[in-house]
Amino acid sequence: MRTEASAGPSGLIIFLVTAITVSEVTVRLNQRALDHARNLIATGRYVLDGRDAWSEHQPSARQENAFIEEHGMAQYATWHLGIDDQEAADRKGHYKFPYGDFEKVHRCGVLAAESRAGQRKYYDIELAVAHLHGMLDALRQLAEPARRHRINSTEGRHDGG
Repeated sequence: MRTEASAGPSGLIIFLVTAITVSEVTVRLNQRALDHARNLIATGRYVLDGRDAWSEHQPSARQENAFIEEHGMAQYATWHLGIDDQEAADRKGHYKFPYGDFEKVHRCGVLAAESRAGQRKYYDIELAVAHLHGMLDALRQLAEPARRHRINSTEGRHDGG
């Protein structure tokens, strides 16, 4: 949204609010990447890590370059939920909002992407990432009782006491 103020004929300030036109939005959802992420989660290729782990788990520039060299830019694109139409498709900058390490979806990467998409008001990306976040948190909740049971079993106790 853009707000403009101007003085009207009677000296009153008039506020004009205009919506952002489609041409102003350059980053859009990469549907192929969303489908890829959903498939990875459905086949068990995910990490239920903590919110702040992304700085450690996010691929480095060297890892990104090696991945592109081995798999190509089209495969690199499937690991990024946003596409920036102002950048050339053969450049890494064309792809935004990474969510994994080129092997698995990382919950911390999904959370980082969700936060950044919300801050930048890329609503289609934010909603898609929120969906992935929900999928991962549902799996996390399912895993928690099993993890507690394993811990209690190794301590010689059972779940109720």
